[in-house]
Amino acid sequence: MSGFAGRFEGRCAVVTGGASGLGKAVAQRIVAEGGRVALWDIGADALAAAKAETGAHDTQTLDVSDAAQVAAAAAASHAALGRVDILVCSAGITGATAPVHEYPVDSWLRVFDINVNGLFYCNRALVPMMLANGYGRIVNVASVAGKEGNPNASAYSASKAAVIGLTKSLGKELAGQGVIANALTPATFESPILAQLPQSQVDYMRSKIPMGRLGEIAESAAMVCFMASEECSFTTASTFDTSGGRTTF
Repeated sequence: MSGFAGRFEGRCAVVTGGASGLGKAVAQRIVAEGGRVALWDIGADALAAAKAETGAHDTQTLDVSDAAQVAAAAAASHAALGRVDILVCSAGITGATAPVHEYPVDSWLRVFDINVNGLFYCNRALVPMMLANGYGRIVNVASVAGKEGNPNASAYSASKAAVIGLTKSLGKELAGQGVIANALTPATFESPILAQLPQSQVDYMRSKIPMGRLGEIAESAAMVCFMASEECSFTTASTFDTSGGRTTF
């Protein structure tokens, strides 16, 4: 794992979905580059293992789709870290794989509860802490599916489009106040979330990537860490792609 020594010295981050996949990889890099991290996830056992692996300073077990739990976790992590400078929202689920006219209503609602409402709750709870310090970096993990739409993945695609829209709005609201908000729009990459999908869906998404392969977690983690750093100082309300050429806008 490459990195930049001291890039996050003195900075404190909250990473949702931090027990696995992209969230864990981002947390590991931030700690290695001098920062302090609070991991948020729904599984206590997985969080304990991730804390040991990443060197995180705090963990909070919660369901991000519960606004009260998010508010409590925000207060607890702020107390544990002393401040919050960075929020990386990587918690998310894929939902069912089905055409719109057959899509299960309960799956649709759960996807939006986590991918959209949960992300909103996290942004809403932590932005005031950043504004109080006059500094902040927010990275909301969306997807190329939010730009292009994937067939038989309407809930996921629509939820990620909502994440992009929310982030554009938020970034413009905060511009000029020291807090920057951008979205990451990766193509499919190797991660535990792929276990939620049938192989046919994974194969379809791979076929749409001009580079002919899935992404790697480290590639998206590197981009997130740039977005979460002081170096990202003049781009907000925007999207950063790690898509192997799939999206170019």
